[in-house]
Order: sequence, then C-alpha cells, then structure tokens
Amino acid sequence: MADLAGRHYVGSVTSTTDHELGLLIGVLPAELQSAVRALAPAQLLEVVMDLGRTPEARLENRAERLAGTPVSRAEIDAVLRELSPVGEDNRTGIEGTLHRISVIRNRRGEVVGLTLRVGRAVVGAIDLLRDLVETGQNVLLLGRPGIGKTTKLREIARVLADDLGRRVVVVDTSNEIGGDGDVPHPGIGAARRMQVPRPDRQHAVMIEAVENHMPEVIVVDEIGTGAEAAAARTIAERGVQLIGTAHGNTLENLVLNPTLSDLVGGVHTVTLGDEEARRRRSAKTITERRGAPTFDVVVEMVGRDEVVVHHDAGAAVDRLLAGEAVRGERRQPGRAPAPAVPEAAPAAPAVPASRIRVGSPATWEGPVRVYLHALSRDLLARALRDVAVDVQIVNNPEHADMIIALRARADDQKIRRLAEEGRPVHTVKRNSGSELRRALQAAFPTVPGMDDEVVREAIVEIEQAIERAVSENITVALRAQTPPLRKVQHRIAARYHLVEVYSEGHEPFRHLVVRPAGSDDFDEDEAVSP
Repeated sequence: MADLAGRHYVGSVTSTTDHELGLLIGVLPAELQSAVRALAPAQLLEVVMDLGRTPEARLENRAERLAGTPVSRAEIDAVLRELSPVGEDNRTGIEGTLHRISVIRNRRGEVVGLTLRVGRAVVGAIDLLRDLVETGQNVLLLGRPGIGKTTKLREIARVLADDLGRRVVVVDTSNEIGGDGDVPHPGIGAARRMQVPRPDRQHAVMIEAVENHMPEVIVVDEIGTGAEAAAARTIAERGVQLIGTAHGNTLENLVLNPTLSDLVGGVHTVTLGDEEARRRRSAKTITERRGAPTFDVVVEMVGRDEVVVHHDAGAAVDRLLAGEAVRGERRQPGRAPAPAVPEAAPAAPAVPASRIRVGSPATWEGPVRVYLHALSRDLLARALRDVAVDVQIVNNPEHADMIIALRARADDQKIRRLAEEGRPVHTVKRNSGSELRRALQAAFPTVPGMDDEVVREAIVEIEQAIERAVSENITVALRAQTPPLRKVQHRIAARYHLVEVYSEGHEPFRHLVVRPAGSDDFDEDEAVSP
C-alpha cells in the first residue's frame, strides 16, 4: 500500500500509523484538529504553534495556515498538559508514539512555541542502503534536519534485529528513535533501547551499551560533540558495528567541522621535507587525514529517496583534501547506481597568458595587482605606508598578479589552482600588520642606499639561473655581487625547492652557485655562467 509521498507500508504498520497520527492531532486545540484532519495525512510533517502568531501545518512541499487567529498562551498550556514532561533538551513526546514535540522558551523559561513533528515507522525506507548495513561495516548518514535520517535509522535497527537476527542496541537520546515511554515502539522491532537521562550523557550511554549489554550493533542518532565522536571511535575499535547520523549536507561539511571530522579520520596540517614535497609535487605545508575513519561508509542524503554513497570514507577524504573531485555513487529507487557528478562550478573568467606575470614582483613594471585571501585590506594599506612599493589591491584573485593568503586558509582549491598556473602566493601566519610588512619585503626586496634597478637586475639573474639549472640539469655560477645583493638573491632562491644555492669564492669575487637539488658535489670546472 503506497501513500501520497511514495512510501510503502505493510498493513499493520499503516493502521498503527493512522492511530498514532490521531493521538498527535488529539492534543491540539479543537479548532486546529479539524483543520489538520482536512490535510493529506501522508504529507504532514509538523504542526507549528508560536505565541501571538497564526498556527500552521508544514507539509512536504508547502505550508498551510490552520487558523485565522493567533495562538494564545492558554492554548499552548493546554497542549503541554496533554504531553509527557519536557526534558532538559526541550523535547517531549506522546507515550507509545514516534512523534517529537519540541518547545521554544523565553528568557524566563516559559514555553512560547511548540513544534509537533510527525513520527512514522516506514517499512522499506532503507531499500537503497540495505546492502551496506548487511555487510557489518560502520555507516554514517549525513543530511539536513527533516530529511528522514532518523526514519532510516529506525528501520535499520528493525532490519538488523528482526531480519538478520543481530543483537542491536539503540542509544536513544530524545526518545525519537524508539518513541516516548518505557516500552520501545514496534518500529525498531526486536532491537533493545537504552534511554539517555540528559543529552550531555549520550557518549557515556554509548560506552555503557557496549560494556554491559554485549551488542553486535549500536545505533545512535545525531552525533554532535567531541565526546560522542570519541565514544563512536571507541565502539568501532571494539569490533561493534556502528550505525549513526550527523548533521551536514556533504562529506566536505563533515571534514571542515573540527568537532566531528574525527568521524572520518580527522584532519591535520603537516610540513613536508624538500625531497618529499618534490616527490608529491606539492607545497611543503599540506593538509592530510590524521588517521583511519571511524565510519567505513558515508551516505549523503540528497533527498528522502536519493542518496550519494561513499563506499571508502578514507579514500574519499584523501581525494577531497587533495582538491580532487569526490563523486561517490548516486542511488535512486528504480535506477541503477551511477557515479555522482558534482555540480559544475561557475566558469571563471578566462585570463590571457599575458596577464600572468613571471618572475619576482620586484622585476615587474607598473603596479602589482595583489589579492588578499582571509586578510585585512586595512592592515595591508598600513603596511604599504612603511614599504614603498607600487601595489594595487584587487577583489578578484583571477585578476591578481600576486596573492597574499593566511597560511591556515592557503589550501583553498581556487588559491591552489592559481598557484599551479604560476601566480605567486605568499603566506603569512597571522592577520597582522607586521606579518604583511614582512610579506611585502620578501616579495619586493630592497637594499638601502642601492638603486632599485641594480636590485632588479640581481633578482632577474638569480631567477634565470634557477630556470637553467632546473630545465638543463646543470650547475650555474652567478656573477660576483656585494653581500647585500647576495642576501637578496639567497632570499629569492629560498622560494624554490628544486635547487640548492650556496656562495663560493672570496671578496670581492664571492658569488652564488645554483645547482639542481640532489645533484653530485659541485665541480668548478663544470659550472657555467648564467
């Protein structure tokens, strides 16, 4: 038997659902009861009653006003008298049902709003995911509120307990999975239910379930704190299958969430040695996955009947951190699974190759267009008063000759792409004037008392020498320079990790030598001039 939303119920569950919906409607004021009964019951998601506002019913694709007069405090109090006591999480329910009633309080703690969400047990709700949960792997469901994560979690508990005969324990923080009251709702089948006395005790009950009740599977809703993420890892390490949910639309949301990223292995920043950076062809400072994921499989809930499955969470996170496309497998009823194609990003305006300047900014003619990434324009403007260079601040990185980025945010995909195209990217540790001054001084080296043109010639010489050393795999000896100019050349060369640079000779003939990194010891007879 199918309802209007396309969900399928067996007969006994259908009659139970109708009865439970009647119980929810029965706690409403009489005027609202008749208005709600006139709606399509299968499409009803929740009823909202806010003090001083007209009540409304929220359906799958629209909202319906239920009355022309605002909700009074007496009506809110009358509904509360029909419900179980409200818990510390500001939620309650109706005993024997799956409905969840949440309250909004004012600053004095008085209830001024109610959200009465309809709860249903939907048989067949996990047809798209059944093969995943049957494997014994740990599965995490991601999705926005109201998309049906808890409904699927409830059905997973029933299938594992009834159809597969596994020992399942549901850790039920707000009685949303197993319903209100001491006796669990039939929607979770033979699975056992452990209630949580306070929301901040969920992690402790998760551990208690493993230690005291010998489950094969733990089912938990809304993992949202660091303690709960740590408890999830502990459960996984003990060989118990873990099925859970977390808020977040995509895997990327989870990776960027510092509290929950440990669920998929965690993220940290590492600094590579020169040789390793060359081998990987990457920057020396990169972001990597810290460890093995707690959950083997991550499921993004795109809609109630559409999901994207990442079968190997660790590999998906690695691709994401490397800036590669993370597609996953898209599943919909009646369709064969297919690779999920991410939405195309708006095309960036093409930048002619002539717009990308090469070499050091100190050698360029005219103003240097600078884009600031996660940094203050005002601080840069102040720094420019101390460092007299010709700089124009631009708002679009595509139009910049040079980018200055906060180091913690320099791994942005767009910034990384521009760097690969040849745009110089300078990073600073902090958003401060002193850091920006140092970045400008590094990009535009000057020597007090020396003509800028002489400095530019020395910079061009070292860059040409580096290019020859790398492209021709030879050692290049530069012209003799004064100590201040050699210092500038050393600073420029330090940005390139593909060469080794050192000084040779005695004053006034002391000069720099550039050779490919990892080459044999220098032989003066083989050195060539730039």
